[in-house]
Amino acid sequence: MSGRMSRKILVTGGCGWLGAAIVRALLARGDSVVAADLAVSAPMSALAARESRLVVASVDLGEWRQVVDLFGEHAPDAVVHTAAIVGVAPAADIPLKALRVNVEGSVNLFEAMRLAGVKRVVHISTEETYGDFLSPVIDEEHPQKPTSIYGLTKLATEHYGRVYTRDHGLECVNVRTCWVYGPHLPRLRMPRTFVEAALRGEPFHQPDGGDFAVDQVYIDDVVQGVMLALDKERHRFDSYNIATGVAPTLRDTAEAVNRAVAGARITVGDSGPYRHGGRVLSAVKGALDISRAREELGYAPRFDLQKGIEATVAATRAGPPL
Repeated sequence: MSGRMSRKILVTGGCGWLGAAIVRALLARGDSVVAADLAVSAPMSALAARESRLVVASVDLGEWRQVVDLFGEHAPDAVVHTAAIVGVAPAADIPLKALRVNVEGSVNLFEAMRLAGVKRVVHISTEETYGDFLSPVIDEEHPQKPTSIYGLTKLATEHYGRVYTRDHGLECVNVRTCWVYGPHLPRLRMPRTFVEAALRGEPFHQPDGGDFAVDQVYIDDVVQGVMLALDKERHRFDSYNIATGVAPTLRDTAEAVNRAVAGARITVGDSGPYRHGGRVLSAVKGALDISRAREELGYAPRFDLQKGIEATVAATRAGPPL
């Protein structure tokens, strides 16, 4: 990329769904990457065998010595922090592990950065830190009163980052996403469930939450936002909503899948609120105001819901990336 110096970027959770997409994007523009994860995946190992600028490392962020050694061995210039127990239902099922991974692991990371003199980290946060949306569209100044274990851990990480920024000169930047979706989403939730049923030629009925509205952002747009936050020379703010700015309902999502796949029969009922995994009550959602990201970062989402669903369908048909 002309005019931009290549750097070495540490991506925690680099073998995960979003982390791997960020790794591939960094490599594509000429950066060197250290993909660190608890377990090194076969696809990432295969990519490292083909790509000399990629190193994979098996690291538990909960183990202080491993984190310190990671920085000592690889000396990254900056960090993208995606490693976490992700999702409302998974974190609710293992709250102590979510605390250890999401909060303790992040503190270990920040402390290792302090000791190594690494300043910038882009932390993948979430709309769950806001709790119940108080209006249909909210910006970054909305009160942060999480109603889920997952949201609590992410808000704690944001606050630790603020303390390390104030006291130790780190630059901890929070990218708050909403419902990220796209090909090969690892969690069994919509729209993945909708798309896979449609491609199998099977009807699928979501029994509740038809009018539940939530901002849904395609993975490529999230990667774009992360890169922009990583590259900005100076930040006036420590958080950015990276989403679409609109909130389709679950019924809208089903209809988008029905339009994208001939013969699809995806329906959503009205009875009751939406529950994550059919069990954990969702906070009230809506759309994330992305004005700050547009103005400060130059962020512009490229995928509306229909385009994102169509891209997901096409890539799902093609199979997982090599």
